[in-house]
Amino acid sequence: MAELRPSGAPGPTAPPAPGPTAPPAFASLFPPGLHAIYGECRRLYPDQPNPLQVTAIVKYWLGGPDPLDYVSMYRNVGSPSANIPEHWHYISFGLSDLYGDSRVHEFTGTDGPSGFGFELTFRLKRETGESAPPTWPAELMQGLARYVFQSENTFCSGDHVSWHSPLDNSESRIQHMLLTEDPQMQPVQTPFGVVTFLQIVGVCTEELHAAQQWNGQGILELLRTVPIAGGPWLITDMRRGETIFEIDPHLQERVDKGIETDGSNLSGVSAKCAWDDLSRPPEDDEDSRSICIGTQPRRLSGKDTEQIRETLRRGLEINSKPVLPPINPQRQNGLTHDRAPSRKDSLESDSSTAIIPHELIRTRQLESVHLKFNQESGALIPLCLRGRLLHGRHFTYKSITGDMAITFVSTGVEGAFATEEHPYAAHGPWLQILLTEEFVEKMLEDLEDLTSPEEFKLPKEYNWPEKKLKVSILPDVVFDSPLH
Repeated sequence: MAELRPSGAPGPTAPPAPGPTAPPAFASLFPPGLHAIYGECRRLYPDQPNPLQVTAIVKYWLGGPDPLDYVSMYRNVGSPSANIPEHWHYISFGLSDLYGDSRVHEFTGTDGPSGFGFELTFRLKRETGESAPPTWPAELMQGLARYVFQSENTFCSGDHVSWHSPLDNSESRIQHMLLTEDPQMQPVQTPFGVVTFLQIVGVCTEELHAAQQWNGQGILELLRTVPIAGGPWLITDMRRGETIFEIDPHLQERVDKGIETDGSNLSGVSAKCAWDDLSRPPEDDEDSRSICIGTQPRRLSGKDTEQIRETLRRGLEINSKPVLPPINPQRQNGLTHDRAPSRKDSLESDSSTAIIPHELIRTRQLESVHLKFNQESGALIPLCLRGRLLHGRHFTYKSITGDMAITFVSTGVEGAFATEEHPYAAHGPWLQILLTEEFVEKMLEDLEDLTSPEEFKLPKEYNWPEKKLKVSILPDVVFDSPLH
């Protein structure tokens, strides 16, 4: 639960501007990390020392549900000459380390990121006659913050968030989000590390799909060229009724050309999925991976989950439903995105630390496998094949209902344990499938109807007997059962 109040006292924006002349009493009232972010806010809004603020009544570190201590809301006059309309500017406090005493975040030094290394911002177009900012963006930001705290997956510029609902719970077409650097907020050096500011940008479903099929940065650049769809500062207008492709049909050609040239930067999603080894019945529970048995499947090793997490960093499927549990106790403070296109990808992490299979879990070669996806996940298979594997890359589905994963790899991917000789290989509950370019082309032909979901009837099965591979598209309820 949160409350709305002016940020007079107590609150993060009440103290005088940071500096050596600040009274000593403020050191305890306004912790250094919070004060440093406040200083950046004062730089932008010197005439608004006490903006309206949504604050968590019970702080997260006292057992409350909201990870963000505060969300401050400023009135930004924009720049009419530059097609930047007047808008409300929301800034979060809490994803970074505000206190430095380990009540929320572990202190790791001043040179690295503070807490998760970023705070969220959001720019909402001000409606005519609107005298106070709407408060729903604060809850939206709390929802994203809950995801970050519970999953320990962080964001970076170009990431997309599939929300599947109007951001303000209206009938708006703005139902998803992209993330980008805030155009005005500069990185802040605090006593507990560096804080950057990532801005939420509301987008339509068609724009989200384009970001998935190509990359988020490319779509953000297109949005900047369309004033009513965001403009230079990427301001969200919840009343926007047209996509950028309806406003300017030529933009679709730019996306299509980008996909053909670059492929897709979406390397993984959290999804409703499962797989079975059809080669033989499991020898025993320890050797079994199948998540369809009534026993608890073996958990992914730390090294495996670190590697899978790397593949998920360029696209996280998030909505307001329960979020993913953490798949690794080690927090990832930095994300990478939009690497230069390469015909030779790798399953190593971006830190160049090779992921070596855990010695205690042997890798098994499988003769025949059955893959299962819900409709939303299945609709991404053509993207996986055309946008990733045909460009020499890999793509991972991480189950949101069980501790397992499916990674498709091309013959150009380094570090995979699936090979052309043994294209199906399992390492505990992690399955890798290596597909040749010829087989990918064949699958794309056979899976063409996945691109027309309105004509799709469930369940649907695809079978390639010569490859000993079966794919089923199933209703969501199948994955909601305890056996999955």
